[in-house]
Amino acid sequence: MGAARVFHSVERRVIPVQRTVTARLVPTGTELTIPEGVFVTLTQALGGTYTVVHNGNMARIESEDADALGFEPEVLTFEAPPDGKISEEQVWQALRTVHDPEIPVNIVDLGLVYDVAVKDNQVEIEMTLTAPGCGMGPVLIEDVKRRLQRVPLVDDTSVTLVFDPPWSRDMMSEEAQLDLGLF
Repeated sequence: MGAARVFHSVERRVIPVQRTVTARLVPTGTELTIPEGVFVTLTQALGGTYTVVHNGNMARIESEDADALGFEPEVLTFEAPPDGKISEEQVWQALRTVHDPEIPVNIVDLGLVYDVAVKDNQVEIEMTLTAPGCGMGPVLIEDVKRRLQRVPLVDDTSVTLVFDPPWSRDMMSEEAQLDLGLF
């Protein structure tokens, strides 16, 4: 099971963009193009995604485009399970590579994933957001779907956003609370 390595938060630093790259604005998810040669401030590198500040706006660059920032592209890979069934463990591993672009914690440890159900070749996810009006909801849903496509035998993923019970920091893992200085 060779999951991609997960970066930790980085110290803020200014770096040049080495090729034109598409990013998504935080929190709206709107695509924007960052041209080659401009400088961005790297604020977070987690789960293979990179959060940068460009022209005063926070944006996220996907793992496949890491080379635009001078990093090795990260590709999430898993071995196919010998029993021919989706591995729920691999599903959870993939979910742990999805990070909130503003909070340096993955969505599992942040307590956003309420339920995972594997049925045949489909994975059904029930999750929430830190706030009902969070503009990153659609972006996080697409991140979940994209990451779960890399789990062997997953043909389809459905993600349902729920807000009952409402998210609270008590839902975070103890490790996440420690990392954020909340414990």
